[in-house]
This record gives sequence, C-alpha cells and structure tokens, in this order.
Amino acid sequence: MSETVRGVIARAIGAPVEVVDVVIPDPGPHDVVVRVQSCGVCHTDLHYREGGINDEFPFLLGHEAAGVVETVGAAVTHVATGDFVVLNWRAVCGECRACRRGRPWYCFASNNASKKMTLTDGTELSPALGIGAFADKTLVHEGQCTKIDPEADPAVAGLLGCGVMAGIGAAVNTGNVSRGDTVAVIGCGGVGDAAIAGARLAGARTIIAIDRDPRKLAWATDFGATHTVDASAEDVVARIQELTDGFGADVVIDAVGRPETWKQAFYGRDLAGTVVLVGVPTPDMTIEMPLIDLFSRGGALKSSWYGDCLPERDFPVLVDLYRQGRLPLDRFVTERIALDEVERAFTAMHTGEVLRSVVVW
Repeated sequence: MSETVRGVIARAIGAPVEVVDVVIPDPGPHDVVVRVQSCGVCHTDLHYREGGINDEFPFLLGHEAAGVVETVGAAVTHVATGDFVVLNWRAVCGECRACRRGRPWYCFASNNASKKMTLTDGTELSPALGIGAFADKTLVHEGQCTKIDPEADPAVAGLLGCGVMAGIGAAVNTGNVSRGDTVAVIGCGGVGDAAIAGARLAGARTIIAIDRDPRKLAWATDFGATHTVDASAEDVVARIQELTDGFGADVVIDAVGRPETWKQAFYGRDLAGTVVLVGVPTPDMTIEMPLIDLFSRGGALKSSWYGDCLPERDFPVLVDLYRQGRLPLDRFVTERIALDEVERAFTAMHTGEVLRSVVVW
C-alpha cells in the first residue's frame, strides 16, 4: 500500500523550500522503499532549487543519504529488508555502451525507480538525482542502494552518496594520485577537502590547499594538506611551482569550477601532469587559451563525474577505512539538523559556515 510521509520540495526557481506531505507508491518489481536516517545538504540540491539542473519542478530534494531498506519489490535480489544502505545516483545498468566497454563508472543509463513519488493531489515529483531523500522515506531502484557496515554512523556514511565520494574519487580514481605524488587542490569546501583526504590516503607527499577563506584553509590542514595558499593574497600558480621544486604539481584538482581556477590548475601542473575538474561550471562559462599551450604541456585534462566511482566497489571500502580510523569522514559533519531546517542550511552552505549540514531522523 502507498503511504504518506514528510518531504522537502522546491516548487519554483528561488522560492524557499517547503516541508509537505509526499506519497510513496508501492514499489515496482525492482524498486525498494528506504527509511531515510540521514541526508546531507549538498550544493546540488541548491542547484535544483535555483533551476540550474532543469525546470522539472516540483523537485523532491535530497540525495546524499543513508537508511534502512523497509520494503522491496517482487523481483529485488540486490538488497533485502533490514539492510543498512547508502543511496547512490549511479545504479549501473550493465547494458549501455559505457558498461559494455568495461567502463561502468561512466554508465550513461543509470537505473531509477519505476514509479514517481507525488504530492497528495497527485502532482508528480522529480527526485533530486533520482533519489529524493529529504523525506522520511523514499522510493529508489534496488541498484541505487549500496549495502555497508551497519555499525557506521548514518550521518557520516551517507555523505559518500555524493560530495565526499566526488572529492575522494577525483583524487584516487580520476587523478590516479599515487604514493609520492605532489597534489594541489583549488577550493577547500566539502568536495575539495575530500580530495585532500583522498590524496593523503593515496600517499601523496605534498598536498597544497588553495582557497580565499582562512577558515577553509584551516579545515584543509585538518584533512591532510601539507601547505596552504591564500588565493586572495598570493599568485596561485607561482606558489604551486615554488612548493613543488619549481615544476608544478603532478595532479591539480579544481573543486571550484570557474574559468580562472581551471586556468590556475592548468598552468600550476607539471609538464605531462593531470588536471581534474570536479567543481561544476555554469553553462555560460567559457575559456579562451592558446592552442600551443594545450599541445606543449601535454598530460591529461579530465572531468570527474561522481569521482568516477563504482558505489558497490568504493562505498564499503571507504566505510571500512573510516571505521578503522584511517579516513576522517566524521569531520565533514559540521551540524546535525531537522528536516525543517534545510532552507537555513542552504544559507549556511552558501556563506561557507559549514562543510556539511546533515538532516538526521
């Protein structure tokens, strides 16, 4: 039977979010109902509210979540009732051209629930990233559930569902940071600090954190940065080169996603080094550069989508590392809030007061 729960929706561009009644339908054959225990307030949710993703309002926001499987569809085999799971928005289909070429981290046809959640008047909701977890319960495809250690703190583990995985994966998966590498990270919010933590975990010998906010640079040091650069007062490229024996970093990760920061990343890397763009630019942003610079500096220019992760491979390992005390995922949780505090959390995120606000039940 369908049921009604509370959820946070965005009705129109820029309008404050609302807590309303949301109807969860019976799961389809491969769908599951998850009782949500935590959901991080991610910048992508704000992008949805501001119309930066698409215009398919109303949106059921929230996607960085953990919870317990409550009900399963008739054909579900991937998870079972009672499993503790982190939700993910890359439910690998196994059939698209990326999956068939052995690159499932690029899956172009990720699975989503077969039915829509609705308002009580029947209006269909668009779930953020196919999840919609700012709600007491949500309906997702079974492949969107990754089973992890049930002893993990839901508020911590759920962050792997988006921002933290994006940053760690940008360093470890996309950037292929390895032991002895030099790494620079531009932008030290949640994603940038996760990239720093990932670079440290991979064994980088030099990790340079770059930001304009002294508070964020202090956070970056806590996550493993060996050096910090105040981008408001120093020449970023010159400082990266100075801290890497004059050569530039092996890997530079742009966690901001603006033309000026991408150029800093490009010119701040060593010859044949790697640039990883994980910060999301807006559609109006452009770059003009001498083509000879692209040719003569060689190397790799990459975008990192979801940290090029495979949830089934990466989430359990990262949770185990956290449980062993080797990955400080708990430091990303700045505050734990109630469902009706999401709008305030957007403001705190925008002003840089928090790494993550996490809704907990």
